[in-house]
Amino acid sequence: MEISVVVPSYGRPEALALCLAALESQSRPADEVVVVTRRDDARTRELLAGYPGLPLAERVVEVPGQVQALDAGVRAARGDVVAITDDDAAPRPRWLEQLERWFSDPTVIGAGGRDAVAGVALNGGERVVGRVRWCGKVVGNHHLGVGEPRDVDVLKGANMAFRREPLLATGFDLRLKGAGAQVHNDLKLSLALRRAGGRLVYDPGLLVDHMPAPRPQGDDRRHADPRQQVDAVHNETLALLEYLPPARRTAFVAWALAVGRDQGPGLAHAAWTAIRRHRGGSLAHLRATLRGRLEGWRTYRRSAVVA
Repeated sequence: MEISVVVPSYGRPEALALCLAALESQSRPADEVVVVTRRDDARTRELLAGYPGLPLAERVVEVPGQVQALDAGVRAARGDVVAITDDDAAPRPRWLEQLERWFSDPTVIGAGGRDAVAGVALNGGERVVGRVRWCGKVVGNHHLGVGEPRDVDVLKGANMAFRREPLLATGFDLRLKGAGAQVHNDLKLSLALRRAGGRLVYDPGLLVDHMPAPRPQGDDRRHADPRQQVDAVHNETLALLEYLPPARRTAFVAWALAVGRDQGPGLAHAAWTAIRRHRGGSLAHLRATLRGRLEGWRTYRRSAVVA
């Protein structure tokens, strides 16, 4: 079994250097490390040119965005298994060794684990991780997962791996919106693979240290503006509409519009959080969410008509 690691990177050479050092220290060496860069990112490309400690392959893309970078990196990778991590993450030494063990099971199409986010304590941890509720509510908690390995619906982009052939057959969805990160691209990919019948496993012992860095190309996690909110909700909505069967799809639309959650409030959630003066309760936040739901529905309908 050969394992390729794909790392998209733009404008964060200091973080990338830590990621590459962690990959160099793996107990089971990577057969290939594909770093996807942009032509205008001179500092990152200089770092790779002077980094002899890994079987590095650089893939240069012209189009901005994480989805385009991931798609290019996966298509360039030659391994039987393609492991993906962020440039601001540092896999623990046994990461690839443990991934290889999971992929020795032919029923497993994807595997991933916990990203230990700097500054976030477990506080007992969470046992429900990476699930889509019946109504379409997505439960993440990948950075807080504890307990035994378990099958999930969703893996997280900072710590996930897939068999190359089904990954190529499914691909990263270039319809996703966003200026940089295209939020929820991991949700869209995971659910597409699950819909195709793939088994995804979450193992809390599969660890990467995650030190979230600013996103220089857009979709900044710290200073979200209404357009970013619209794009993120569009992506989530599209992913769920294409994954859920008809009855659950109807339940999702009703839940999303009437209730929702912090990152995408519906009417009731927005009213409640406004009363409690929480960030998610602003009228602008609700308006951006509703616009994102509508745009996601339109993309879904256009694609359904074409199909």
